[in-house]
Amino acid sequence: MQFAQIIGQDGIKSRLRKSAQTGRIPHALLFSGASGVGKLQLAIAYAQYLNCPHRTDEDSCGTCPTCMQYQNLEHPDLHFAFPIVKSDKGDVCNDYFAAFRDLLLNQPYFDLEDWYSAMGIETKQGMIYEKESSEMLRKLSLKAYGDGYKTMVIWLPEKMNVVCANKILKLLEEPPEKTLFLLVSEHPEQLLTTIRSRVQEVAVPRITDSDLQAALGLTPDITRLANGSVVVARKTQASTSENADMLRDFQELFRNAYTVGSIQNPQKKFDALQKLRKWSIEIADSKVGREKQKRFLQYAQRQVRENFIRNLARPELNYQTKDESVFSERFAPFIHVGNVEPIMEQLALAERQIEQNANAKMVFLDMSLQMIVLIKQRR
Repeated sequence: MQFAQIIGQDGIKSRLRKSAQTGRIPHALLFSGASGVGKLQLAIAYAQYLNCPHRTDEDSCGTCPTCMQYQNLEHPDLHFAFPIVKSDKGDVCNDYFAAFRDLLLNQPYFDLEDWYSAMGIETKQGMIYEKESSEMLRKLSLKAYGDGYKTMVIWLPEKMNVVCANKILKLLEEPPEKTLFLLVSEHPEQLLTTIRSRVQEVAVPRITDSDLQAALGLTPDITRLANGSVVVARKTQASTSENADMLRDFQELFRNAYTVGSIQNPQKKFDALQKLRKWSIEIADSKVGREKQKRFLQYAQRQVRENFIRNLARPELNYQTKDESVFSERFAPFIHVGNVEPIMEQLALAERQIEQNANAKMVFLDMSLQMIVLIKQRR
């Protein structure tokens, strides 16, 4: 991949080119940022630029044998590690690399949900297992194919289990000669502190609206909602029905919670609580797979934020669809300085619990019960 193929990020590209041109090349870089901003693409383009024998001041040549191998993700010195789920297909990344390569070549900007779909997984969550650390060591111990760098790209290193992470730490402390580690993370705070202390972080910002719109030909509304992410832009265009479902679920959660907190009659309060319990069961059952459940909780957090900001009467700061905006006209006053933080904390806690494989029905029920108190909380 060449820098020219990456949308925007001119500042990061310039920094990476300068690193190569001056010979100040860290043995380990951590590309951090939101999904869909080009982190993985920048990592691969940087590796290609470093190894291209005919690179210019602006980019790799794109035509030499080395570049062609990198373009096709077939260079013998380019290696990948990424989350997988053990199955009959295998238990290391090599067993899944063909699918990963196809996804990266055909849809360069993708997220974890896209990768799970490519693997045919819905209900399980991927991980980089202990065995992968031995595979990394084996690959990097091989003699280099050329005179360039042996590169290990670790996509979502926060998905490494503890044993794997500790073994990788040793590799980072004593890397083989002319070896480059490129970690690509959406949640660097979840990495071991000792790993973060041994890498040089490259914070990749969101893509500017002008770059995103020019590259993808988006309408202004979609560009605004994409918030600098190619992945969000693509899914916003393709998933209007899913967004409508999530808005409906969001509305039902807070309407039920408010109703329970407002009713004094014991029988009516009990009936309202049963509705909230039913919502918890249905939301867990209807959103099959942990990623869909997490995506709803992320959506809910975004809507809480949008409703809080709406109270500031600064419409240019709001990122909502027309239907979301209509609901917020009446809902926004209930999200204020007295409850916005604890509501966000409860939603974020539920998201973490889902990620840790907690029982989804219990997580959603507990979270919804917390909302009964919080939505009625005074300023």
